[in-house]
Amino acid sequence: MPGLGWGGIVRLGLVQSAIGASVMLSTSLLNRIMTVELALPLALPAGLVAWHYGVQLARPLWGHGSDRGARRTPWIIGGMATLMLGSLLAVDSLGMLAAGAPLGYLMAITAYALIGAGVGAAGTSLLALLATLVAPERRAAAAATSRIMMIAGIVVTAAIASKLVDPFSPFRLAMVSGGIAVGAFLLAWGAVRGVEPRGRAVLAEEAPTQSFGAALAEMLAERDARHFTGFVFLSMLAYSMQDLILEPFAGLVFGFTPGQSTGLSGVQHSGVLVGMLLAGIGGSAFGGGAPAALRRWIVGGCMGSALALVGLGIAARIGPAWPLAANVWLQGFANGVFAVAAIGAMMGLASSAGPAREGLRLGVWGAAQAIAFGLGGLSGALGVDLLRAMGAGAESFAGVFAVEAGLFLLAALLATGMRAGSPKLREAML
Repeated sequence: MPGLGWGGIVRLGLVQSAIGASVMLSTSLLNRIMTVELALPLALPAGLVAWHYGVQLARPLWGHGSDRGARRTPWIIGGMATLMLGSLLAVDSLGMLAAGAPLGYLMAITAYALIGAGVGAAGTSLLALLATLVAPERRAAAAATSRIMMIAGIVVTAAIASKLVDPFSPFRLAMVSGGIAVGAFLLAWGAVRGVEPRGRAVLAEEAPTQSFGAALAEMLAERDARHFTGFVFLSMLAYSMQDLILEPFAGLVFGFTPGQSTGLSGVQHSGVLVGMLLAGIGGSAFGGGAPAALRRWIVGGCMGSALALVGLGIAARIGPAWPLAANVWLQGFANGVFAVAAIGAMMGLASSAGPAREGLRLGVWGAAQAIAFGLGGLSGALGVDLLRAMGAGAESFAGVFAVEAGLFLLAALLATGMRAGSPKLREAML
């Protein structure tokens, strides 16, 4: 019976903080070390990050495994242990990568496979546990808490690591990275212990007994589950397309310095946090967390994101006269609104399928998100390069922003269209 209190929700949010800290280490700090201090090709860390997303396509498998088990806690702890080992191995591979040793490349590929597997197993099982234990009226706030604490983990760890790693040396990097990886595991282990009731073992009697293939076929046979999968993919593709082009856009079109463009990213994330807070509080306080309210927040967030991207397209033509910082803040705000509402609705739809089925469904939607994230940043950058090669200039950014806006509008239409679905979807989304 769902009923996790706020203390338990915050404790599970600490697990998200630990995941965020570990991911920052592998996808941000180590990327910088590879390309700047070690002078390795940018394609290497970019390919490794894409590989870690590719491994997460197995999220449905891990989710199904946690569905069939008596408890989800071992999957979370096991995933965090795998993530820790992958992070440590990634740091160990740097020396051999710098020397061009083939073993270094093999170690790095293995390390990022472990990182992707750890994030997928721990993250999917964590969301499934939240969906199982959190009462419907608290799901929006729980989703906001979880995402905000994940971002906080990234921000705090980045601030600490940036101070401790200078002056740079391989030994100092190993000490700092090792401390982050081990500390994140211990934080997650301590936070999750005792949150999941022992009584959940009863749910194992109701767990699906069919194979993974049969369970996946059963889910995909539902029109509404397929509909929601499409929504997740389109919205997250639009969400991630600007990741690699926003700062170059600010530099090339507005003449921002590297410091100013980095500050613009901070403006965007502050908007994201405010949007998450508003959607989390509003989705729970107004309508008692009713899924109908969540659907309105989703559609509003997608529409707001599309509007902000239209503004960026106009900015590409007007240039420095446009209020870029305000536009970027609005984009982050709308992104935060739709993301939290979508996660809350996702947990509701997953739990409405019946007991011990949340993991598979959340795994499928997590895999759709991973594909979208992997394609989004790459397609946005390639789109700008292609249009610039055709002589588009600043309009190349406007073209990509227009595509993103269109994707958000399609996602909003999908979210609206899900209203006419099955009783399960109406229960989760209406």
